[in-house]
Amino acid sequence: MIEANNQRLPDWLPHPAQRYVAHTTHGVSIRELARRDHLHASTILRQIRRLEQARDDPLIDDFFATLTKTCEKRAQDQCSSLNLSFDEKDELHMTIQAQTAIALDEKCLKREARRVLRRLCETDAILIVSQDMDKAIVVKHPDQGTPTRTATLSRAVAQAFVVKDWLSCFAAGKITKYRITEVGKAALKRFLAEDYRRKSPSVGGTNAENPFLTQHIEWGTRLEPDMAEKLRVNLAESPLGVLARKKDKSGQAFLPLDLVLAGERLREDFEMAQMGQRVAQNWENFLTGGNSCSFSDNTGPAEGPTRARNRVARALKALGPGLGDIALRVCCYLEGLETAEKRMGWSARSGKIVLRIALQRLHAYYQGVN
Repeated sequence: MIEANNQRLPDWLPHPAQRYVAHTTHGVSIRELARRDHLHASTILRQIRRLEQARDDPLIDDFFATLTKTCEKRAQDQCSSLNLSFDEKDELHMTIQAQTAIALDEKCLKREARRVLRRLCETDAILIVSQDMDKAIVVKHPDQGTPTRTATLSRAVAQAFVVKDWLSCFAAGKITKYRITEVGKAALKRFLAEDYRRKSPSVGGTNAENPFLTQHIEWGTRLEPDMAEKLRVNLAESPLGVLARKKDKSGQAFLPLDLVLAGERLREDFEMAQMGQRVAQNWENFLTGGNSCSFSDNTGPAEGPTRARNRVARALKALGPGLGDIALRVCCYLEGLETAEKRMGWSARSGKIVLRIALQRLHAYYQGVN
């Protein structure tokens, strides 16, 4: 038996594509793939069917066809000069296929992704590939006179982008056109975050340990009242997450974990209460001065889950006026403390103290109802 090669398919090839190759090229059964990867057989089947249907895309079809033909030819050439058993020939075939596919390594792919995906995020930017060309180009404003070419890349790199679902085809033919997907935008965010951490070694923490978290971050700058310089902040982060990182005078967390979880529980019920066809629920009735915490018993199924609405109503009623207002605006509406203070006419920097009191009472309420 030939010694197994540790280097199989490349790391950048998604797992569904690796399973597709194993099933279609090497004849590995769906149930065997499911046992190997600890997945249900129906999940493997859906992935294989999805990739089989995706081969209508010229780049995806060329990628798998070229991969299979190349490795088969090289395997036949080498096996003809060796006296190998059937299993040894199959293992050699898989090794050659891995070496063929890994010609485009992950480092090169990331480098090209930083350059090309950034161009594709620009307004009216698309990628164009012709059937008889070994290059692909990124152009802007293709429908407005003469298009502007902003990037050029090899056909192999474009194939890798499509296989990884970073690009999607919207016009197939002799000239095929692609747009960047949300998956591609998320990948670009991860790569740019890696570059930022490399340039700023002091930046660490959770984002450095979990790079996929950065794809959900929207970076921006904010000028604090007491500071002369701008701060780099995550605009998509919950206000509770910001307060949870702050320290009080004793050096302890301003918002302990149990208080943050109480606020997130209220937000979860709030989001569940807006499910259904009608999502524009009038939650202003919860605020001070309205008919707070009252709902009609004749609400239909499209008004959202009744139990979730009642849980929110009872929690805000337990907080009472003022505390319920700040909890609703910050935890549910995700308003910043400064915005909530201005809308309710409170003095500056008083909102976080009132919010902590509200979360303490909310935590005690949840402990009582459990």
